[in-house]
Amino acid sequence: MPQQYPFSAVLGCEADALDDMGLALVLTTITPEIGGVLVRGEKGTAKSTTVRALAAVLPPVEVYAADRFSIDPGDPAATSPDGPFDGDAEVQTRPVRLVELPVGATEDRVLGSLHLERALSQGTVEYEPGLLARAHRGILYVDEVNLLHDHLVDLLLDAAAMGQVTIERDGVSVEHAARFVLIGTMNPEEGELRPQLLDRFGLTVEVAAPREPSLRAEVVRRRMAHDSDPTAFTERYRDLDRSLTERIQSARERVVKVRLTDVALLKIAEVCAAFEVDGLRADIVTARTAVAHAAWVDRDEVTREDIRRAALLSLPHRRRRKPFDAPGLDEDLLDEVLGEDELPPEPPEGPAPDGPTQPPAASDGAEGDAPDDADPGDASPGESDPSRDPGEPISDVDLPRPGPAPAPEQGPGSVVGAAAAYRPRLLTVQGLGEGAAGRRSRALARTGRRIGATRGDSGSLHLVETLLAAAGQQPARGRTSGRVDVRAEDLRVAVREGREANLVLFCVDASGSMAARRRMTQVKTAVLSLLMDAYRRRDKVALITFRGQDAELVLPPTHSVEIAAARLEQLPAGGRTPLAAGLLEAAKVLNRERLRDPRLRPLLVVVTDGRATGGADPVARSVRAAEHVAGLRITTVVIDSEGGPLRLGLAVRLAEVLGAEHLPVDGVSAEALTGAVRSHTALNLSGQGVA
Repeated sequence: MPQQYPFSAVLGCEADALDDMGLALVLTTITPEIGGVLVRGEKGTAKSTTVRALAAVLPPVEVYAADRFSIDPGDPAATSPDGPFDGDAEVQTRPVRLVELPVGATEDRVLGSLHLERALSQGTVEYEPGLLARAHRGILYVDEVNLLHDHLVDLLLDAAAMGQVTIERDGVSVEHAARFVLIGTMNPEEGELRPQLLDRFGLTVEVAAPREPSLRAEVVRRRMAHDSDPTAFTERYRDLDRSLTERIQSARERVVKVRLTDVALLKIAEVCAAFEVDGLRADIVTARTAVAHAAWVDRDEVTREDIRRAALLSLPHRRRRKPFDAPGLDEDLLDEVLGEDELPPEPPEGPAPDGPTQPPAASDGAEGDAPDDADPGDASPGESDPSRDPGEPISDVDLPRPGPAPAPEQGPGSVVGAAAAYRPRLLTVQGLGEGAAGRRSRALARTGRRIGATRGDSGSLHLVETLLAAAGQQPARGRTSGRVDVRAEDLRVAVREGREANLVLFCVDASGSMAARRRMTQVKTAVLSLLMDAYRRRDKVALITFRGQDAELVLPPTHSVEIAAARLEQLPAGGRTPLAAGLLEAAKVLNRERLRDPRLRPLLVVVTDGRATGGADPVARSVRAAEHVAGLRITTVVIDSEGGPLRLGLAVRLAEVLGAEHLPVDGVSAEALTGAVRSHTALNLSGQGVA
């Protein structure tokens, strides 16, 4: 097994100069009740390396040798399903476990389930612990957590918040402790976590590769030194890791003694209210993080700096934002709310036994916090933050963020923005798929409505079908009475129908016939609404545009709906209409994705008015291209953007050749569909004399 990269060797994880990622990881190990850490960042930024190295610097734990649930022998209130343990039970010390949860894990693997082999061979009901039991008093790490199914993420976050797991299934009733540090990493390019799940992580940090050449060179130098001689490299950082372990242990002992005054708590509430976060989870997490930070820096009372550092970690992903906005925090607003001065001391409850009483000027005061009344305009925006340690490295979170990227140069054409998105009607892929879990089309899945059973040993056991299969084999096995002889080949698992995610490929006409402001606004709004729908349903999306002389794959298939929305917003319109090129480019993308993942079923959405004016004999070429796409047998929807009193119906003919559903652009809205149904119903009732 390769030797683990040392934690202190990761740039930004030195004990005296932790960057945001290192600090967040350390704080949540000091106080696991914070609720875990979500690390967001581009590929190749040492996210996984840092998390895997963290376990090695945590203080070891004591456990009972015979206990699969790792309860603390020093805690008299701790109970284990493997217990009770008497005073003679063997106790051993072991390193903290890092348990990795694969993206494709099942609920049975996470929670644990009935031990099938013993149930079938011995007729006994025994619980087989899952990953949550193994992670107790350790770290549970989920790489690419944004690709994990929502119900599993919910399950993990609930367990992390409650500190215990209750299992009631398959005749098993078990409750065990599950107090662990939950850490998730993700690349935003692969898609975001849902806001309701994002909020459940205690802290979140953004990481990026350093831009300074000397720092990048140092990272490469360390990585190559480790790969050439892992033992010598690890030994070089052993003292630093040991020092970090001792400091974490000291902070854990000190954290229960840190005072969170009413003044500090009120300031935390003011900060959370200023950023308009929903609910009170932000206040609780910020308070716990501030206390942990005070313990980490060896303070016995929470200060302004503790609150500031805590807010930068706990609030960016909780502020109110549009669906496709990246998390972030306005640090100028944060400093304005916190004020420039340190928090005033809390007034004593009564007269001090010795010495004079506290002068009124130094008290908190019933009329408000005097230091916060200072004019925020006294400090210019360009001044450095007085609360920052001069020796503390500036992380990427502290750097000014660039504004939105300008629209790319794509020749002549005007750029028109979309209006407010609406709830679109549901577009689904025909048939029954077997793709990754999602919320769009019908598919065979691990969860959902049970529709049958099949032979196998993985999945949810179908007990009735298993017994029926075994019953038919009893005469051949020499059994005529007594207990049924059940063997491995008799196992049947449930076949369930649920929902899958799909690849939604948008092929958008951006030619001159679409350039009218009202029409392009309609088109962009419809596509944006469908993108938001794809975001909620966990789909992959891709975007092709055609205008001028050719078609372009503006966005290859990705889970990052945010990037698709940004590309759509920057899309100009103008020029001829190379409809055939757009359809052929779509066919090329679909064929390529079919080879990459045969289970991922596509939904092609062609947005056009049906006109073809680009190239020689454009109409005939478009018909041939449409026939080629139709031969792929892909579920296709043509969204007709034609408007005005005189309509040629070209998009209708295109839909017929494609074998596609035809949908007017103003019919994409679910409300428009509902209104049409209501109008049709009212007309029928009126004709019957009812209305």
